[in-house]
Amino acid sequence: MSKSEDFYNKLKVQLTETADWPSAYLYKFIVPSEKSKIDQIESIFDNLGAVIQTKKSSKGTYTSVSINVRMKNPDQVIAKYKEIAEKVEGVISL
Repeated sequence: MSKSEDFYNKLKVQLTETADWPSAYLYKFIVPSEKSKIDQIESIFDNLGAVIQTKKSSKGTYTSVSINVRMKNPDQVIAKYKEIAEKVEGVISL
C-alpha cells in the first residue's frame, strides 16, 4: 500500500467517526502563486456551492487556498483530494 493510500484510509476512518454526513468540510491547500493553479483548484470545486478564500504569503511566492464546502460523504472528500493532487502541480494539501 502506498503512503498516500494509507493516508486516505486513515482520513476516511477519521471523517467517518467525527462527522455526520453530509457535512461541511474545510480543505486547505498551499500552491505556488500562479493564477492558473488557483483557477484549477477553484474549477475542481465549481458547482458545489464552495466558499473559497485565498491569501498570499508575505513574499507572495505561495497562496493558501481555503475551501469550505458541503460534501456528501468521506469518499467524496477523498476523491477531491486525489483530483487536486493529480491535476494541480506543486500543490500541498494541509
